[in-house]
Amino acid sequence: MEKEDFEKLVEEGINRIPGEFLAKLENVAIVVDDEPNHEQLQKAGIANGGRTLLGLYEGVPQTKRGPHYGFTLPYKITIFQGPIERLAASDEQIKEMVCDTVWHEIAHHFGMDEDRVSEAQKKRKEKENA
Repeated sequence: MEKEDFEKLVEEGINRIPGEFLAKLENVAIVVDDEPNHEQLQKAGIANGGRTLLGLYEGVPQTKRGPHYGFTLPYKITIFQGPIERLAASDEQIKEMVCDTVWHEIAHHFGMDEDRVSEAQKKRKEKENA
């Protein structure tokens, strides 16, 4: 898939986030990259292999910011095109994986850990499929 088309899917994923969360999404850039680098794999705790990194939030979650927070460079959410395309069996599955990954990383921005993100994603999917 062309990078521009993949970026449009990321944009669609962002637009599927409920408005009350988007309104509070601050000081974060969402970008697309082909593959995670070694440093990003280390940050995610998967540098030794065995798991695939689809996206990564690099920053301080909103729940961890102190009263003197401010004047920082934007934090970053990276969505990795290569791993998503390799895992997906179809264009529709790519679209769904991108949406899930965007949602997952934005949830980290708001301070949710992996367990809470997984539970919230399950509830979101149930609600969408109802």
